[in-house]
Amino acid sequence: MRLFVALALPEEIRWQLRLLCGGLPTGNGSVNRWVPPENFHITLRFLGEVDGRDAHYVDAALAGIRAPRFSLRLKGVDAFTSGQRVKAVYAGVEKQPALQHLHDKVESAVVRAGLPPEGQKFTPHVTLTRPKDPPIAKLQQYLVEHSLFKTAPFEVTHFTLFSSEMGSEHSVYTAQRSYALSAPQQSGAGATESSVA
Repeated sequence: MRLFVALALPEEIRWQLRLLCGGLPTGNGSVNRWVPPENFHITLRFLGEVDGRDAHYVDAALAGIRAPRFSLRLKGVDAFTSGQRVKAVYAGVEKQPALQHLHDKVESAVVRAGLPPEGQKFTPHVTLTRPKDPPIAKLQQYLVEHSLFKTAPFEVTHFTLFSSEMGSEHSVYTAQRSYALSAPQQSGAGATESSVA
């Protein structure tokens, strides 16, 4: 199955993100497919295709992670580009050392479970769309219009192992298992929800 580890977002944050999804024309008359609100997330680690045995190893390694809860907020809108090509438009994440700490622990756990290292810098973000050839001037205008975007802080209490399947319009993400982060007064945390099938 195709797996990734991510932070799910509260409903009120997903609603705010939904308001960003529009107003970006394409260069060839096609329609941008914006990410549906239920799919908004912050990826900690993309795993790709993982067989059942390796999925159990990954699950066990993730369940062993001990890390504290923390607050996070989204801030700004930007784009990933490659040369003249726009790969994705995204909402940024305000710098938070605890998020980097959690990412590093997830990366270590995944490598311990037998998967290869990711090998690229962690840039936390929420993908809004992968636009089809947008006019650069229109893209720049869109980014300027939404440059002051900012959410209220929200608490991150767990992280989740998701599976991904292609649907007719968008990918369908299913939470396989969530792993609790420890509250400040607690010394440890466990895993919750159903185990990996």
